[in-house]
Amino acid sequence: MKIEKIEKCKIAYMKRTGAYGIENFKLMENFKIWASNNNLLDTGTIYTIAHDNPEIVPPQNCRYDVCITISNDYVIDNLVNETELDGGDYAIYKINHTTEDVQKAWTEIFVDLNQKGYIVDNKPIMERYSKDMIDNGYCEICVPIKNAI
Repeated sequence: MKIEKIEKCKIAYMKRTGAYGIENFKLMENFKIWASNNNLLDTGTIYTIAHDNPEIVPPQNCRYDVCITISNDYVIDNLVNETELDGGDYAIYKINHTTEDVQKAWTEIFVDLNQKGYIVDNKPIMERYSKDMIDNGYCEICVPIKNAI
């Protein structure tokens, strides 16, 4: 785990609402095709944001976004939306991007942060992918944190 300040940045994104699972994977694949076709995959950073906890929110209402960083002067097309990604301090966990390792990380991260005295901030938790990480089967889980206790 490392602590990193993620800077506020402009992003292009696609979103869906519904149960998490295979449809999120399909959205990510479609988004990567769009990003590649627009010459963004090699230079941008992809973030995914699962906005809702499916243990609390009904599956049909769970929101999921796939985003990529873009330059301030980049003009989007009608296949994506644009907004800004809020910056801030994040605990970054680099993991193997397998179902097992992602599930394991989600169960261990909050225990680790608590043991280290960090408080999770009220912002979305994100997964982050650079081109190199995608090519090598890794991702990073980025947990927003407040000052240590």
